[in-house]
Amino acid sequence: MDVAPYLARIGADEDDDLATLTDRHFHAVPFENLSIHLGEEIDTRPEALYDKIVRRRRGGFCYELNGLFAWLLGELGHDVRFLGGVVHTPDGDTAPLAHMALSVPDRATEHADRGSERLVDVGFGGFMVLPTDLDAPSAQLEPQADGDVEVRSPAGKPGYCLERRVRSRADFAPTCFWTATHPDSGFTHGPTCTLPTREGGRVTLAGAKLIRTAPDGTRTEDDLSAGEALSAYRDLFGIALDRLPTPLHPPQAS
Repeated sequence: MDVAPYLARIGADEDDDLATLTDRHFHAVPFENLSIHLGEEIDTRPEALYDKIVRRRRGGFCYELNGLFAWLLGELGHDVRFLGGVVHTPDGDTAPLAHMALSVPDRATEHADRGSERLVDVGFGGFMVLPTDLDAPSAQLEPQADGDVEVRSPAGKPGYCLERRVRSRADFAPTCFWTATHPDSGFTHGPTCTLPTREGGRVTLAGAKLIRTAPDGTRTEDDLSAGEALSAYRDLFGIALDRLPTPLHPPQAS
């Protein structure tokens, strides 16, 4: 990998620590599912992800964002492992491996028999967890008796349950395919693109609806024309599109 363009993409330096790299990535690269609704293949090979996210300045969802970030961290000398999670949704828990996260041993202990492993995750759309010891209870991480780890938002809302079994990149292919294609997957119901703001809020484009969420949780929503939505993709997220994404499987009216 040519790391320089990737670091420039996220506004980071090669000697930044893991927390800084994670924070810069989370605030620079959108969480988005636009490829699903543009008829583009979800290609999770590292070289394809580099082309999409770095060269074409797009975003992605967990398999793409964490999949590429793992490569960058490896190039910077970190030992990176893939972990899978079950996401807690309003409709119930997802299947296993519905979320991909990363673990990175603390460099001070990575050669010990049992060193500290830190959760690293730039691919969960709702919130970020700065690199945190997976074995130490914290405001966002709660280790379970069976070895799994419950991961919560900064406000304490359910996020996902992380399995500690180390996975390969290929293990996530079936759930990635299902997520991107199946009518029951919420990701196929409509396009979304979102970024957190440095002030603690969030800006989201859901189809042609622009949603701004303030740090205190208040929201404003504006319906945009097609031209305004294309401009919003470019101006707010740095994504240049020549057409609007069309929902792959629009939700059925009840």
